[in-house]
Amino acid sequence: MNITVFGGSQPKEGNASYAEAYELGSLLARAGHTVLTGGYIGTMEAVSRGAAEAGGHVIGVTCADIEAWRPVRPNAWVQEHRRFATLQERLNELVLACDAAIALPGGPGTLTEIALTWNLMIVHSMPVKPLILTGAGWRSVMESFYHSFDPYIPQTQRELLQFAPDIREAVNLLSIHH
Repeated sequence: MNITVFGGSQPKEGNASYAEAYELGSLLARAGHTVLTGGYIGTMEAVSRGAAEAGGHVIGVTCADIEAWRPVRPNAWVQEHRRFATLQERLNELVLACDAAIALPGGPGTLTEIALTWNLMIVHSMPVKPLILTGAGWRSVMESFYHSFDPYIPQTQRELLQFAPDIREAVNLLSIHH
């Protein structure tokens, strides 16, 4: 399957978040999946590196908007580069070109990617696919969201999100859909 991994740009080599993302990339590649990431630094770099070093195929999805905002280029482990002009085009490619998505911890960009994927499935703009949020942080955020806006989020919409306590469980959840 083509698996998009969402996650923050902050993790650096040597810290636990980077190591976790690297391991996720490796696990996905060893399971035979192609990995799509935002193609730049942090989680994107770590997942790309882990997948490439495990013999997997890595697609980096980048855009001019990001490169104009921050001086960054695709990471060294991107094997196939898909470059777009705008952030919206980049987001669409990451969301629509995958068979499943896994969200690691991240900030507003990662939240945007989760929300876009989720909402496109809700309104049937794309087929339902696994959207797996990893770690206690995303579960806490979504439970708070559900609690605060309960009448606006029916159970059928909540069921489109899956939660995994860690990356190994996230990969296990993928095997159910493979």
